[in-house]
Amino acid sequence: MFLVAGLLLMATSAHALTADELVAKNVDARGGLDKIHAIKSIKLDGKLRVGGQFELALAQYKKAPDSVRTEATIQGLTQIQAWDGKSAWQISPFEGRRDPEAISGDDAKSLSDDAAIGGPLVDWQTQGNRLEYLGTEDIDGTEAHKLKVTLKNGDIEYVYLDPDHYLEIRTIADQVVRGTHVETVTDYGDYEQVDGVYFPFSISSSTKEAGPFAKQQITIEKAVANVAMDDTLFAFPHANGAAHAAAGAKP
Repeated sequence: MFLVAGLLLMATSAHALTADELVAKNVDARGGLDKIHAIKSIKLDGKLRVGGQFELALAQYKKAPDSVRTEATIQGLTQIQAWDGKSAWQISPFEGRRDPEAISGDDAKSLSDDAAIGGPLVDWQTQGNRLEYLGTEDIDGTEAHKLKVTLKNGDIEYVYLDPDHYLEIRTIADQVVRGTHVETVTDYGDYEQVDGVYFPFSISSSTKEAGPFAKQQITIEKAVANVAMDDTLFAFPHANGAAHAAAGAKP
């Protein structure tokens, strides 16, 4: 009896996955490293529903290695947030600010965290991240694999992988913003292929500290890879009008 139990324990230990093995399975499930690396830019179009009350048209541009720009439009007004790999800026017409302004410090971190096309796991070492496997945790009835990712800027993300398909089903971002811990829970679903790589087309997030606008639902309706994007699309705009939507991008 003890021998059988010991053999079972040895078999279980032998099949225990490491952090590197989980990342490899995730990369394979996404489409493979070669196909992920082949996507140098991506443009996502869809809808953003905020707080269950407002629905905005959403456009997001990403360009390797780490540039991102997000535009949210309603009633002719467009909010823009962008990160060019070094610095962040925004235009906030909903708050009465129509001129571009720099975003610095902790407020810029969430933009830089979201910039990598492949996410925090793909090429995690090259990105300067640290990785730790924390076992499994129940996520809505699924015993998901839990990875702790410490980003190079100090933010922490807990990434949960489906045990069958090894795709991300949830992340929990733990950020320090002006001395306060901010926790954002994001759930992913409806994965679709874009140039052979799977991306989530349904993204719902909730931030405890965000008040009535804590919940956001993103539904991607169209995604195009390797769109031509000029670097001015992400850089702080000057008098050349680079702040206008879709400037420098060609579908």
